[in-house]
Amino acid sequence: MAPDPKGLRVAAKKYPDELRSKAVQIYLDSNPPPPIRRLAAQLRVHPEALRYWIRRARAELLERGHRPASEIDELSKLRKENTELRRAVEVLKAANLCLAAQVDPTTLRS
Repeated sequence: MAPDPKGLRVAAKKYPDELRSKAVQIYLDSNPPPPIRRLAAQLRVHPEALRYWIRRARAELLERGHRPASEIDELSKLRKENTELRRAVEVLKAANLCLAAQVDPTTLRS
């Protein structure tokens, strides 16, 4: 273990930072993503190390507000659907008031 600038002992890194970032980028840019074991074997890294790097990278992206495209598309779709459903509810409420007035006109008088 090598001392760091603060005087604490830190374990030496087994894999260079360039390899880590390249491996994560390859995984995140692939569509569909390759199996971690296969990619790890191709890059000659331990699969659990690669899995950890990917998990950390995703967490950092989410902390910065980045979301996967599929998640953004789904959110947009759900927002549109929500708006349509709210409009439908308003129409049904208005129709219900009209029908109630036709059945018993005294209930609407104040």
